[in-house]
Amino acid sequence: MSVVSVSMPEELLERIDQFADDHGYTGRSEVLREASRNLMGEFEDKKLEGRELMGVVTVLFDYETTTVEEKMMHLRHEYEDIVASNFHSHVGGHHCMELFVLEGSLEEISAFVGKIRATKDTLTIDYSVSPVDDFSPLAELS
Repeated sequence: MSVVSVSMPEELLERIDQFADDHGYTGRSEVLREASRNLMGEFEDKKLEGRELMGVVTVLFDYETTTVEEKMMHLRHEYEDIVASNFHSHVGGHHCMELFVLEGSLEEISAFVGKIRATKDTLTIDYSVSPVDDFSPLAELS
């Protein structure tokens, strides 16, 4: 097995170690291997390929110490063909939440989510993806 060096904030490393202890993992390597497999498999669902999808993406960040809000605005414009709606809200004392509603292909939505994930200083990123045709009355007949 190869050994890989990864840089991460001390706080995240402490959370990984605590997670490993709390859930019976043998160590942080096992946690990171499982997390990597899950991340890589998220958009590999064959039943989503070639279908029109909708996605909902939420991003939480601290607006006082970052430029995440500006980066979200740039992504919204870069992906304007798939961003159906965007909502910005202040949450708590100094946090913001961006919510994106997307309509597009698996490749387009996964590219958007990838860019969000690559944005430095986001606190949490959550999303879901569903086929649009699952909501059609005709889909129930087939």
